[in-house]
Amino acid sequence: MKTLTTKLLKLLGLLTVEIVLVSVLFLAAFVVFFYLTRIVFEQQSGALDEAAFQWMDAHRAQWPALTPWIRGITFFASAPFLVATAILLPAGLALRNHRREGLEVFWAIAGAALLNQLLKTHFHRLRPDTALLQQYGLSFPSGHAMIGLALYGCLAWLLWRHRRHPAWAALLFLWAFLIGMSRVYLHVHYFTDVLAGFAAGLAWLILLRAGLHLWWREKAILEEEVTD
Repeated sequence: MKTLTTKLLKLLGLLTVEIVLVSVLFLAAFVVFFYLTRIVFEQQSGALDEAAFQWMDAHRAQWPALTPWIRGITFFASAPFLVATAILLPAGLALRNHRREGLEVFWAIAGAALLNQLLKTHFHRLRPDTALLQQYGLSFPSGHAMIGLALYGCLAWLLWRHRRHPAWAALLFLWAFLIGMSRVYLHVHYFTDVLAGFAAGLAWLILLRAGLHLWWREKAILEEEVTD
């Protein structure tokens, strides 16, 4: 009995730490997003964006061969890629009896995309006029950064939960970061757009995980009551 009580207390402690950590991450993401909106729309400061453009331009001039690679990287959060991924990946997971995981991936992409459009419409920031490739739509927050982090962050979580591969999970987050930064390199987004996209993407991913967890737990409870 004493051993069982000790194990339960340890488990409760781990759950509490996880909940606290996730809550802190969500709050940090919200604060960063709010702070960026103040810099961009209230203070109208462009110092951070200009510094980022100058840094990227210097590296592009030094290594011009990077540009084709950066164009390739940015494709992996483009609309055609995301639409295909939102359909094919959940379908593939469902066929392998991972319907819940497929649902997580679908809503990570679809929910982030919908929220991104709502935020862009609300803030209505125009894109930089120095873009290296033609892009339509508004600028704040970056859709590539926001949806990319939601997608690859979701995949990182699934890998960690099922396979315990921290290295692969870290690489997926790094890949999402590179996709976001590629938008600054190509001048299709300001640096503050990308930072805001990362913050909003992380916040959405945390909300999605919490919402699905509660929904599945409630569904399991109802199924048990029906069985009883």
